[in-house]
Amino acid sequence: MKPIRTKRLILRNWEDRDRQLFHRINSDERVMEFFPFRRDRAAADAKMDEFRAAIDRDGIGFAAAEIAATGECIGFVGITGTDHLPFLPASMIEIGWRLAPEFWGKGYVTEAAEAWLAYGFETLALDEIVSFAVADNRRSTAVMERLGMTADPSADFDHPGIPDSHPALKRNVFYRLSRQDWQARKRAAL
Repeated sequence: MKPIRTKRLILRNWEDRDRQLFHRINSDERVMEFFPFRRDRAAADAKMDEFRAAIDRDGIGFAAAEIAATGECIGFVGITGTDHLPFLPASMIEIGWRLAPEFWGKGYVTEAAEAWLAYGFETLALDEIVSFAVADNRRSTAVMERLGMTADPSADFDHPGIPDSHPALKRNVFYRLSRQDWQARKRAAL
């Protein structure tokens, strides 16, 4: 992928220098609060390699977010297919993120996600981008709302990848943003 630049960030494919941070965000109790697992170093390395290969293959994915001024990787933000959820259309694209806690509350996710929405709607000509999160994950749903996404309760679902041992994590809320609504929001901001 060609890196995407925002005011403060560079969104790029993963590099070996990112492995420590990637492991940290995938094993941190606060970051992974709404996931039923934590990744050890080997599992985190394997997932990062999977993300990097997907970006190489597809040109999109959950990409590294780097602070442009320092070169420090802070987590990931990106768009990717929803093929891991068999009940969603194969062509559906989701937007998602995960940052190290010390970078929360600084607007980085919203900034990066806005750039990905622009890429998805302008460059890829997508008709819609979706997102979903555990129902109690207010931090993520607040970002979705800041991005102009709309909750679609009729599409809320119990995540098939969540074991019955974690019932509080099963219910996911579903948000949508159409290209038409994104364009209208963009025009209104001018």
